[in-house]
Amino acid sequence: MTYLPALVLGRWFYLYLILDLYSRKIVGWEVHERDDSVHAAHLVRRTALAEGIATMLNKPVLHGDNGATLKATTVLAMLNWLGVQPSYSRPRVSDDNAFAESLFRTAKYRPEFPAKGFENIDAARDWAVAFVQWYNYDHRHSGIRYVSPAQRHAGEDLAILAARHALYLRAHAMNPARWSGKTRNWSPSATVTLNPERDSVITAHLACEDSQPLAA
Repeated sequence: MTYLPALVLGRWFYLYLILDLYSRKIVGWEVHERDDSVHAAHLVRRTALAEGIATMLNKPVLHGDNGATLKATTVLAMLNWLGVQPSYSRPRVSDDNAFAESLFRTAKYRPEFPAKGFENIDAARDWAVAFVQWYNYDHRHSGIRYVSPAQRHAGEDLAILAARHALYLRAHAMNPARWSGKTRNWSPSATVTLNPERDSVITAHLACEDSQPLAA
């Protein structure tokens, strides 16, 4: 969740977003006039139904900040009913939710974002509709080899990247002198992790523990 400023000083609207970490697609969003766990629970349920969470053998994990809204009983009960495991950022660790923070930064630095704030809730929602449409379908994301989040979410990125790779190989064969090395890497992005630095530290620590002999 992030704050959207209103024209009235000290007033805010609240943008709730759910981002699929693998594809970077915004799979759920809502804008409200107040922060309430009921809104978060409703968005989680609506998104889970739209994404077919109930039919998945391996349920996803919902990661969020350490705020009270996502820890409320209403949200936790909904997650439990859906079979979704909650996860939270560590206190005072700024990069534990880096993907969401990057998304919010992109949103607020778009030229359509009003510098003086939104006139009313309808204006905030109209802006959110346009932003989500642009981000999911028009934006070519650098983190996923410059395909759109919607293309990666639908599995269309494999064919697109294969076609790009073939095109680059043909261009290289036609005029190799123009290339100082190999062509651009158009292989699909591999598994995405929330915090790879932390994961590598944990893996190394567990490996070290496994290699130590047990005390008799």
